[in-house]
Amino acid sequence: MLTKTKGFPPSTYAAPAPQSTNVRWFVCGLLFLATTINYMDRSVLSLIEPVLHTLPFMGWDLTKDDAHQAVFNNNYGNIVICFQIAYGIGLLTAGRLIDKLGTKLGYALAIGVWALSSMGHALVFSVGGFCIARFMLGLGEAGNFPAAIKATTEWFPSEERALATGLFNSGTTASFFIAPPLIAYITLRYNWHAAFLTTGSMGLIWLGLWLLFPYNRLRRGSTMTQANLALVTPDGPRYGVLLRNRGLYAFALGKVLTDPIWWFYLFYLPKFLNETYGLNVAQERGPIVFVYACSSVGSIAGGWLSGFLMQRGHTVNFGRKLTMLVCALCVMPIMLVPHMGDLFPHNAWPAVALIALAASAHQGWSCNLFSTPTDLFPSTSVSTVVGLGGALGSAGSALFTVLVKTTFSLHPLVIFLLAAFAYVLALGIFQLLVPRLGARAVSISG
Repeated sequence: MLTKTKGFPPSTYAAPAPQSTNVRWFVCGLLFLATTINYMDRSVLSLIEPVLHTLPFMGWDLTKDDAHQAVFNNNYGNIVICFQIAYGIGLLTAGRLIDKLGTKLGYALAIGVWALSSMGHALVFSVGGFCIARFMLGLGEAGNFPAAIKATTEWFPSEERALATGLFNSGTTASFFIAPPLIAYITLRYNWHAAFLTTGSMGLIWLGLWLLFPYNRLRRGSTMTQANLALVTPDGPRYGVLLRNRGLYAFALGKVLTDPIWWFYLFYLPKFLNETYGLNVAQERGPIVFVYACSSVGSIAGGWLSGFLMQRGHTVNFGRKLTMLVCALCVMPIMLVPHMGDLFPHNAWPAVALIALAASAHQGWSCNLFSTPTDLFPSTSVSTVVGLGGALGSAGSALFTVLVKTTFSLHPLVIFLLAAFAYVLALGIFQLLVPRLGARAVSISG
């Protein structure tokens, strides 16, 4: 039977950490670096894709043009799919493992696996070898967000968690500015093997810093809110208990409905700019960089706004949901993008500005959505909940991609309308399932 929420007294909604020090921002910096490295590691393969044409085992046929490389495309696609499958499996399992091992050991295991797997790419000499390396990379990288969200629960009070999440989550876009020039330089100066060794070694350096840092000794004690939330899963992250809690479904459905929109922006923006405005790769770089830069700003601003509201005396419920509502409304102008090509046929920037606003709003939405499990579950179960929600979000993204690839070129308005209303729908469902954040779960029949 599903459980519903019952509110605490207002004074416990945003209980401050009893031992709050500036060390927590150092921890946030470590989370930012880990997230940046995470996205750099996964992007190396796509950045060296032209170099893979020279590897005989990849199957590139020099007698055919780029559009007729069936063997290479199949091999490359299988390598990418191995990562995606492993990442989904990892999200289902990594969260629970991190909750059992604790944040320090669990995070160390995750980044150790993905750093060594990234470096392992340099040792392969077959498609099968690449598939194994990508699979292991996916398993390790899946631990990043469950561990990072759990860390924010253990180091930050409720009113700062979304900001901390926004700051470290901006590493996903920071990697975009760092990885392309770095990987290009390393590959041209040395070879493609060195590119994987470079990003993988960054992970090992981070791992050394993480192991040296006295995480468990310095972290704050439990807030009153966390102590009360311990009643939600008194025996730890048991699936039987979690699957009866509405909070899990509210978070998971939020991920299912909105994660696909983010990946749509990132994967299809170059295609849209090319087909609608005729921009080539060089001309697309400015608009794409602008979208990524705005996304970073939105991630931080969204986290700051919810914390600002709580610091002004509002509850966690009000601060989180009002911020999510603002972000959801800021996404809605995206429905106008298909009309920009008619209104401004030779100027892509009006459409780019709307997409940048929507991408920025998504990141603000995301850092607050990521923070809701910390308001609904004790830290001993947060990673498991984030992992389950992330896995379902990945599945939703795959299904949405199927719709996009069959619909976008002929009916782009359909896709942009779905993107415009996805966040409002997700927030409405969240409100129905969880009327009040910062609450304990009780039986519906109770």
